[in-house]
Order: sequence, then structure tokens, then C-alpha cells
Amino acid sequence: MGRAFEYRKASKLKRWGAMSRLFPKLAKAIEMAAKAGVPDPEMNAALRTAILNAKSENMPKTNIEAAIKRASGKDSLNYTDVNFEGKGPHGALIFVETATDNNTRTVANVKMYFNKNGGSLAPTGSLEFMFDRKALFEFNKTEDMDLEELELELIDAGLEEIEEEDGIVLVTADYKDFGTLNHAFEEMGIELTKAKLERISNNPQEFTEEQQEEVGKLLEKLEDDDDVQAVYTNMI
Repeated sequence: MGRAFEYRKASKLKRWGAMSRLFPKLAKAIEMAAKAGVPDPEMNAALRTAILNAKSENMPKTNIEAAIKRASGKDSLNYTDVNFEGKGPHGALIFVETATDNNTRTVANVKMYFNKNGGSLAPTGSLEFMFDRKALFEFNKTEDMDLEELELELIDAGLEEIEEEDGIVLVTADYKDFGTLNHAFEEMGIELTKAKLERISNNPQEFTEEQQEEVGKLLEKLEDDDDVQAVYTNMI
């Protein structure tokens, strides 16, 4: 298995597991996509993708519909994407993506989490180059699917790597090719189970179990925050 697949498996083990934390983040992504375009997924590719990812996490249909409805309501909030970079315990690199309607609150909270859990924020842009931004797509392999043939068909759309494990296929590409590949899958009739942008460490580091626990405390505090949409590290 390639680095992207192994990194994905490691990141899935423990974090983002609690539905009470995950559903509000998925709902916010849907609301932002609907507000940025039109509230009709047939005419809004970003909204289709946000709904796809919500469904992959078993988010109820009523929650999805409520998020779309909020986007067009008079009281809908205006969210801004704000990123943070920092170092956790034992030098672990951490990249935090947030969507906030109150930047002052978010900055204060993120800084507090780092300071109280053995870490510190770094200047914007100082660590971003340590993470490759990738487009990741997942779908189930069918019996009549030839991955080598599929790879050749998708290369022109930006495919960098295709891997399969336990019947799940992961396609990796540069983030700039997200839309092109997403459209290619739609044209080919391949039903995706997930489609998202992620940041993957280009220099992942191993930590002892004790060190992982210390870093994990900071990661959990960050991910518990309502404004935080995703957290990436170089820890494996």
C-alpha cells in the first residue's frame, strides 16, 4: 500500500469517531457549499460532494436537508476559512483548518489548546510546505472493474495513484485536479463513497506510544472545537 493509503488508515483509527462532534462539522461544510453556490446539489458540485461525504458518515437525511435550508435563511452565518500551523509535544507538526464566523474567538481558542497541551503556534506559512494538499476519492471495487485500465483512463484527468485494499479503491491526485477527476468519475458512472481534499505529511514521523498519547491530547482538544473542520499531523 502507498503512503496515502497508510496515512489515511492511521488517521481513521481514533479521531473523528464521535458523531456528536462529526455531524456539526459535516453540516457546516454543507451549509458553506450551499451558500457559496445554489442550494440544489444537481447544480452545485461542491454541495454534491459535501452531501456525499456526510452520507458516507451515516449523517441522517433530515440533518442534511436542515443544513441546506439554513444556508438560505435570513439568519445564516457567514463563515471564513482560517488555517493555523503549529508544533505539538515532541515536535509533532500540526495543521488546523477552521471555518469560523468569529475569527477572534477561533484564534484565542486554538492558541489556548496549543499552549495548554505542550505546543505552540507557528507563523502562517511556516509549516504548510511540510504537507502536500491532495484530492482523495474512495469507491467500492466492482467485479468487472479493471484497475489497470481505469488508471489509464483517469491519468489525463489528473490521477497520481490508485490503490485497492479490502475492496475499497483510493485514488490520489493533486488538489488542483479535484474538479476534473470528480467530473470524470461522474461521466464514467463510478459511484464515489468519499471525495475530499486532505493534507498529507510529506515527511511522516514515527512516535512512541507515550508520545502519541501526549500529541493525541492536543489533537482531541482541537477537534472538539466547533470551528475546527480538520486537523492534520506528520504523526504515524
